Amino acid sequence: MDTLPEQIEIPAPGLVALVTGANSGIGFDIARLLLEHGLTVWIGARDPEKGAQAAEKLGAAVRVVQLDVTDPASATAAAERIGELDVLVNNAGVNPGGEDISGTGLEQLRTAYETNVFGLVTVTQAFLPALGRSAHPRIVNVSSGTGSLTWNSGPNPQFDWERVQGGGIAYRSSKTAVNAITLLTAQALGDKFKVNALAPGLRRTNLIAGMNVGGDPAEAAQGAIRLALLPDDGPTGALWSWDGTRAPW
Repeated sequence: MDTLPEQIEIPAPGLVALVTGANSGIGFDIARLLLEHGLTVWIGARDPEKGAQAAEKLGAAVRVVQLDVTDPASATAAAERIGELDVLVNNAGVNPGGEDISGTGLEQLRTAYETNVFGLVTVTQAFLPALGRSAHPRIVNVSSGTGSLTWNSGPNPQFDWERVQGGGIAYRSSKTAVNAITLLTAQALGDKFKVNALAPGLRRTNLIAGMNVGGDPAEAAQGAIRLALLPDDGPTGALWSWDGTRAPW
């Protein structure tokens, strides 16, 4: 399958979803759209105050859980509080800056991997028992087209290759790792699970704060919804662009 279904159909009533890093940006819009589709939605926020502020905007139906994806104890506590789960959206991410291999410090690499990779694995592992009990388990890992090795290895229409080649090594390589983990997780969990990664495109979020570029986060969030609510015969183990087309690894 090279394109996702246009029509979104809820696999079953009463689904429960968790979106990490949902107090702003793409995660906020993913939570909003899941609520509109009738799901029970938990938003994970490292800062409880910011989580409460996001919940106030989203409405009374949303639920908030304190969740620091870099802290295994926090992830375990969140899993115990939420209980049952059908949809996990691993959206939390950071961009610590840095340029190419000569202009990026090890601390920047560690920061990127701690949240974007190790944090994603920590949360996924904490919620695997609950997801395994679901009849329709879905995992959506928010990745990046800049993590695609195919798109990074030559000129392409996805980004200004001539300008960015070799740069952003911390963030971009961490998203390459996310892509690999997505594929291997899908293979390990089997067809009952639908495990996919999303390339949301360049969006106006805190990751690019100060840059007057990027599209509407809500447009990317719609792509995440299509993956979160895939039918039981939907694809697994792939990287998808925000527009529903399959992207190369």
